Amino acid sequence: MIYSVGEILADMVGDKKDGKLTFGAFCGGAPFNVAVNAKQAGAKAGFLGRVGKDPVGRFLAAEAEKAGLDRLDIQTDDERNTTLAFVTLTEGERDFAFYRHDTADYHIDTSALDFSSVRDLNTVHIGSLMLSEDAGRAVAADVYNKARAAGKTVSFDVNFRMDIYKDFTEAVKACEPYVNGADIVKFSDDEIKAYTGTDDVTGALKRVCREGAIILVTLGSRGSMYYYNGKSGTVPTEKVKPVDTTGAGDAFFGTFLAVMDGAAWNTENIENALIKANKAGAAATQFKGAIKL
Repeated sequence: MIYSVGEILADMVGDKKDGKLTFGAFCGGAPFNVAVNAKQAGAKAGFLGRVGKDPVGRFLAAEAEKAGLDRLDIQTDDERNTTLAFVTLTEGERDFAFYRHDTADYHIDTSALDFSSVRDLNTVHIGSLMLSEDAGRAVAADVYNKARAAGKTVSFDVNFRMDIYKDFTEAVKACEPYVNGADIVKFSDDEIKAYTGTDDVTGALKRVCREGAIILVTLGSRGSMYYYNGKSGTVPTEKVKPVDTTGAGDAFFGTFLAVMDGAAWNTENIENALIKANKAGAAATQFKGAIKL
């Protein structure tokens, strides 16, 4: 089982027509998307997140029920609003702007969280959006420490969103403990080059690789790369014309975690998982919104 912790939010996807820009609400949030994609790829999956006591929060909670997750823990915050991400598209490529001032997503209550009591749990997945705030960093640290204490695999998606940090240095510093400590780490090619200050993806991979950890890099239309215990490789993907790239990385990662759930860690299994993850990521670009419920 993969249990994902982090934000669930409304992706407000813009559509310009007749001189007007209108936004439609879609259920999203990278950790929630990862859980849904893991479930759709055949694994047991769960999610813990927090929404506000408002119409958008109620909408998200109702939509999340449709995912059929094996465990769904959505807390309601009586004081804070639900987080919104405004997404505009240009030829299928997205541009994000967050409405996120003291909103609910990074105020998750983890006091009762006990991973040792979650049946069939193998992997705890931690989202990165909450790392931009002190309260969120405390949540992530508690989740990480409890996962380690319970002997679970930890996965982490770097998923930089620069508009929620003061500067790039702060973003790197917030992610470092998890890039350096998680068992499975995913970057995009742009993220790993920026994170390491290296223009070459292969060189950047060598800077973050660690013995025993799986490091993944998505390459867009070129597929994905991995590094594990001194071995690396590139797995190509099918070419598609994107409608909306929102959630493609989450589809990739959720599928990868699902295929590797309970499987032996070796290059054959990793490459097989990447083939399926690439297909899922490509398929996720063929509709608006991050996930289909």
